[in-house]
Amino acid sequence: MDTTNRRDILRAAVATGGIALAAGAVSARAAARPVTQSPQAQPALPYAQDALAPAISARTVDFHYNKHHKGYFTNLAKLVAGTAWAQSPLEDIILATANKPESRAIFNNAAQAYNHNLYWQSLTPKGSAPSDALMAAITRDFGARAALEAELAKAATGQFGSGWAWLATDGTKLKVIATSNAGTPLTDGMTPLLVIDVWEHAYYLDEQNRRADYVSAIMPLLDWAGASQRFAA
Repeated sequence: MDTTNRRDILRAAVATGGIALAAGAVSARAAARPVTQSPQAQPALPYAQDALAPAISARTVDFHYNKHHKGYFTNLAKLVAGTAWAQSPLEDIILATANKPESRAIFNNAAQAYNHNLYWQSLTPKGSAPSDALMAAITRDFGARAALEAELAKAATGQFGSGWAWLATDGTKLKVIATSNAGTPLTDGMTPLLVIDVWEHAYYLDEQNRRADYVSAIMPLLDWAGASQRFAA
């Protein structure tokens, strides 16, 4: 399989909840892609709004999901209406508009919609464990799960300003990276496996400016089983 096709498959694997959701873009490369990608529709939360408490309060989840996350989908729909991207999956919009100043607003809203989709799927009320395959990759690339979690927490707390801390794969190796604002590993040809949102709206109602407390509180809630599904894809 050539590099382009492999990257297309990896990008599409991050559909919400590790399950692909909507038809991919029609192009000469479409036959090499999975048939589904993330649609321009906000997915339902995978748990009740109070299910992450006390780490994240129902009030924060309500505000974050129903105001911020929903707002990105609403804005994106307005921005792409009547354009070639009106029905495109989020992944295709992100890749088509990245690093293009004239399309910055479209990129920001599509990427933020996508990033938030994965954020909610990166958490689960009681946490979960990696699959044997993902655990083997973690051991290979970080030495131990605790070392990976420490690096992920460091990336989240150390990100200057608003942004994200990610566990991603380039197809051969796991990597922890941080991005600012609407940045996403998709634009570097990587597949995100899980992500921590470190925009202030993710934690300010509960923790005020104490980002480190928020990161520490949610580490036990990371959904490694979901990350394992994305890794397998």
